[in-house]
Amino acid sequence: MELTYATVSSPVGTWTVEGTALGVTKVFLPHEMAPAASATPDAAVATAARQLDEYFHGARRDFDVMLADPTATEFQHDVWNALRSLPFGSVATYADVAKLAGRPRAARAVGNANHANPWPVIVPCHRVVASQGLGGYGGGEDVKRYLLTLEGVDLY
Repeated sequence: MELTYATVSSPVGTWTVEGTALGVTKVFLPHEMAPAASATPDAAVATAARQLDEYFHGARRDFDVMLADPTATEFQHDVWNALRSLPFGSVATYADVAKLAGRPRAARAVGNANHANPWPVIVPCHRVVASQGLGGYGGGEDVKRYLLTLEGVDLY
């Protein structure tokens, strides 16, 4: 299946949604090089882009989009499923997410799984923080702070 693309503007840059008729395969962070938007993106891509735009405008808290099944480890899938359980406006530590994923001793590995998350914001890895600070984010600390502030989290 051919990949299609849609772009979404935000105060921290342009995000690009990639996918097929089977679902969203990737969300490109603002600093990542992404292909240009397609003239007619697949329905799953268009829906995800619309919902991201609503999120950036403060009109959406949860996402209901079809995600493609990526090639990933069982642990990565477990972490990404745990991330989807984190409510809008909340944060959890890497250790908290490790426990939610059923691997309480794998806090460091949660960071690696977050970094491999193909759907930032939709699968909210930005809600994971270090036990003593903001923690990392593939989009950079400024983007992570923006996303948390957008959700009303004012810890950092």
